[in-house]
Formats: sequence, C-alpha cells, structure tokens
Amino acid sequence: MVNNIDMRLLQLLSQTFPNSESASTEIINLEAILSLPKGTEHFVADIHGEHEAFLHILRNASGNIKRKVHDLFDGSLPEGVMRDLCTLIYYPEKRLEMIEANTEEDLSDFYARTLLQLIQVCQSVSSKYTRSKVRKALPAQFAYIIEELLHESPIDDDKEAYFQRIIETIVQTGQARNFIIAICNVIHKLSIDQLHILGDIFDRGPGAHIIMDYLLTRDNFDIQWGNHDALWMGAAAGCDACIAIVLRLSLRYANMVTLEEGYGINLLPLATFAMETYADDPCQRFQPIGAPDRSKADEKNSRLIAQMHKAISVIQFKLEGQLIQAHPEWNIDRRGTLENIDLANGTYRFDGQDYPMLDTFFPTLDPKDPYRLTAEEEELVKRLHHSFRISEKLQKHIRCLFSHGCMYAICNSNLLFHASVPLNPDGSLRQVMLDGTPYCGRELMHRIGMKMRSAFQHDTPREQRLQARDYFWYLWCGPDSPLFDKGRMTTFERYFLSDPATHHEEKGAYYQLREDPAVCTRILDSFGVPPSFGGNGGGPRHIINGHVPVHASQGENPIKADGMLMVIDGGFAKAYHRTTGIAGYTLVYHSRGFQLIQHEPFTSTQEAVAKGTDIKSSTQIVEMMGRRIRVRDTDKGRQLQEQINELRQLLYAYRHGLIKEDTKR
Repeated sequence: MVNNIDMRLLQLLSQTFPNSESASTEIINLEAILSLPKGTEHFVADIHGEHEAFLHILRNASGNIKRKVHDLFDGSLPEGVMRDLCTLIYYPEKRLEMIEANTEEDLSDFYARTLLQLIQVCQSVSSKYTRSKVRKALPAQFAYIIEELLHESPIDDDKEAYFQRIIETIVQTGQARNFIIAICNVIHKLSIDQLHILGDIFDRGPGAHIIMDYLLTRDNFDIQWGNHDALWMGAAAGCDACIAIVLRLSLRYANMVTLEEGYGINLLPLATFAMETYADDPCQRFQPIGAPDRSKADEKNSRLIAQMHKAISVIQFKLEGQLIQAHPEWNIDRRGTLENIDLANGTYRFDGQDYPMLDTFFPTLDPKDPYRLTAEEEELVKRLHHSFRISEKLQKHIRCLFSHGCMYAICNSNLLFHASVPLNPDGSLRQVMLDGTPYCGRELMHRIGMKMRSAFQHDTPREQRLQARDYFWYLWCGPDSPLFDKGRMTTFERYFLSDPATHHEEKGAYYQLREDPAVCTRILDSFGVPPSFGGNGGGPRHIINGHVPVHASQGENPIKADGMLMVIDGGFAKAYHRTTGIAGYTLVYHSRGFQLIQHEPFTSTQEAVAKGTDIKSSTQIVEMMGRRIRVRDTDKGRQLQEQINELRQLLYAYRHGLIKEDTKR
C-alpha cells in the first residue's frame, strides 16, 4: 500500500503524527471537515481607492450580516433595533463611543442584552466552521470565554445559570465594551472565508493606502493584479514614466491624499516647478475631474493643481517617447506624439490628418528634440524618483501585492484575472513576444508575473532588472498587454484634441469575443481549469474578471457567455457612478451557489455610524447548485483528501512495522 508514496515522506509525516492514535485522530478530523459546507468566497474588482465603500461592504459581508440579523430576530426585535445592532457590528468602536457619549444612565442592561444578541449572530456565522477554525479567529485574551459562550445555549436549562453568569460577570468587571468589540470583529472574520480582489486597488479614490493597510491585517485574501496596480508597482520599482502617470492621475482626480499622507511623496518640487513654468498658462484642459465646486478662496489652490497636472503630463509624454525609442521590440504604434505638434499652426497630425489643438502652450518643448527633458525637468524627475523609491510604506504595500498576488488565479473551478487574455480574431490564443520568446494564455500570464517580480529582486542581473522595471509601463498601455489589450492609448489626444474620432481606443479581440461560450471554454481549457463538482462531466467552470465597467444603467448584463463569464466591475469609484449607474458589485460564492450583489452609492462612514445608514444592495441569483457544496468539493477539499490518503498510508506503515511508532508521545 505504500508503493505509491515515497517512504521519506512518510518518515517526515511520522514526526508530526508519531503513532497510530495521532494519525487516526487526524484522519477523523479531516474527514469531518470534508463534510462541512464550503466557506463563503467574495469577489470584488476595481476598488480604485474607495476605501470607505469597500471596507463597509466587507464589514457588512455584502449584506449577509444584515440578512443574518433579520433571520435571527425578525418578529422579536423592532426594525430600528435590528438596524442599530447591524451598525454596531459594522463599526463597534465608533458606535459604542457615540452611545456612551450620548447616554448618562447605566449601560449595564444594554451591554448584557447586546452581548446575548451578538453571541447569537456569531453562532450563526460560525456554524459552518470547525471549533478549531473558530478558535483561531478569536482574540487570544478572550478566546476561552467567547468559545464557551458560542458553544453553550442560554435556553438550556442545565446551562442557563452558567451562561447568564458569564454575561453578568463580563459586565460587572467592566469588560463588556472590549468583549462587544471582540465579538463583532470575529463576526467580520467568519462572514467572509476568502476574499478575491481582481485588480485595481489604486488610483482615483483617496484611500488606496488605507485599503492596503487593512489587507495587511487579514488572512485569506488574494489579488490578481490590475493595470493600475501594475502602474504603482512600476513607480515603486523606479520607472519614471510610471511615476509621472501616477502623479498625473492623482492630480487629474484631485487626489493627493494617497501620495502625500499615505506614502509621504514630496510634491513641493513639482508645485514649485509648475508655478514657475506655467505661471501665465490658464491650464483649462487640466482642471481636475470630479472635484467639488470651489469657492473663490480655493481658486488659487485649484489653479495650482491644474498647473501641476499639466507640468507632469508633458513630462509623462516625454518619458513615454523615450521608452518607445529605447524598446522597439514592444512595437508600440503611437503614430508619434510630441513630434506631431505644429506649434506655428496650432495643429496636431493624427493618422495623416491635421487637427486644431485646444492648447498650444508648451514652454519646455523643443520641436527639434521633443522628448528631451529640460534641465529643470530632469532635476524634478530625479527628486520624484527618489521620493517614490524611499517611501517605506509604499514599498511595504508593493511587497504585499507580490506576496498575495499574481496575474491570474484558479480557485474552485474559477479562472480569475483582471482584464483579458490576448486572443486572435478567430478566438485562438494570441502569441505574445516576451524577451524574444512567444507565449500565450497561461504561460504568458505566468512569465509576465515572473518578469514583474524580477524588477524587485536584487539577484536579477542589473540590465534585466532595469528592463523589467520599464516593462511595467508596457503593461499599462502596450497593445498586447493582458492588462490593457487595446490598439493604442489616446491620453494625449483626449487632453489636446476635441474630435472624438481621435480618442478612440480599439479593444482587443478578447472583448469582442468574450460573450461566446466556445471562446470561454477554449480559454478555460488552455488554463487547465478543472470542472467543479457535478455529474459525469463535472460541474460548471467560470471566468471572473473586471477592468471594463458594466453599464448597468443601460441594461448591460454582467453575466455573459451563458453564465460562463462574470464581469464584476460595477464602478466602485465615484468617477464611474454616472457611467455604470451603480457603485460596485460583489460576487458571492457560498455553499449553495453564486449570487451577484449590486451596490448603490455609499454616503460615508460617519453617516453610517451616526444614522445607521447602510449600502442599499440588490441580489441577482447567478447560479444555484443542485445540492449544497461541501468542503470535499473544493480545492481545499482535494488537498485535505490527499493528506488523508497519506495518513492512511502512514497508518498502514505503522501497523505493518514499516515505520516504528513512538507510543510515548
């Protein structure tokens, strides 16, 4: 029975399970786990720095906690009390502070009543997990008492006095507040078993750094990198073009909070340069998008932002031109940019036709050498480069992206990636050159991920490391980049030309063909995505991605290709709300199937705490299974089954004397 497994593996296994009793006990434990319902997975994409909405959705588990509270207390508690209980669960510290500040009377009864209610909610969300897993989610200082409360019933005649006395003593010893906060945090942890983020944490909104700080505190999450994430990774690696684009986007959306407060990036040199160089320029084309109406007192600040915005945009176009010249192997067809400007006539040549320019003030542009930085621009780029490279917090967050992320993931028969898989017009996988070798599909994604990592590895030869650093910019706007997949990026044209024809960006074949089930099947097969549980042919497989906002207000369906493809970019960022008509999606995969949660715009954390407002969400059933999905039907279940098989062989080896047991341990 042990022929199929290396005896050396069994010897190593015997160090953890030294005798038949310990091996048997673990087999029993693992077999029991296989019979539990699968944990709940949440998929989100394109968060774009909207930390308040994102964190609220995690705190309310995409509406699941509210449903649990109503299931438990509907009919026994008034609606307002249930709403307050939900708010307390979402924001325990802030809600308790408000209650305690506004109440002069003794809160002992409130604490006791609330603890009883929270224990019931916690029992509900923990019911599908083993005691061991729940125990690991408990705070160490309160673990024993909370575990006792979770596994005892206040209505059990034999244990009622015991249960009630625990609650009373918690209140009497002044620990009620700490226990309430601890139990609420446990509810948060157990409500979402696995979090999948399908790219674009950064840009537009003000709190990407807050989102990253939060992710560093939790377990069980993974990230499939998006184009905006790659942009910030490139900036952290020292790619000057990426740094310029990060700055341009931040100024475009009037979001300097992430740069200055989040990562300590010094913007003073840019501000000084912009004020001096563009002092006489109104910079009308560079007013920030989505900025609130400004009073006259803010006009000076608004003008400074526009000047900084234009200054870094021109520098970006120069740096991009330098990269295109340095890397002809990328075959980036930009039809020229700065060299196509005719300052004398105020026109720009695009695809052989001259267009009038909306802005012709370029004081740093040398028509004879348009991509050369002036001495002042060079000095500014060096200082900005230094600021990004020495930002300890930014580098820490990028390490988190690498340790929990990749270009794609396969999880429980679902293929996850941010944007696209390059395809040919006939639907076949497109061969893309990378370092002189053609790759496609899964191998292309893997090789790109390895190249991105090499930009941060000091054991990579310097020339290769610098080339990998530049490659982050290609991922941002290269035609064969799986994170872009368009014919060209028309940033310059959108700023300076009014004709919409010059703004068009032709999408790659993936976006034209992704609603075809046969194409999706081909992609899933090429990545080796196994069928989920099911009948003779196995169960359904899915592609899940984001990147392109779903125009829900115009009737676009996020579920495509007969349910094989789910596009979950619902527009978290406020800048997209008009486009999508909503404010984000969460795809939830629980033990009974898939549900797509559509979210309305979030007001603010402050209002949620003070008034008990919640994100209004609606649920669309995507796919329900014929039977409840168990752990044994998941990737984790297959791993556990392999462990069981190994333990059974170890048990056989013990019983037949192939390995000596240690009966004293």
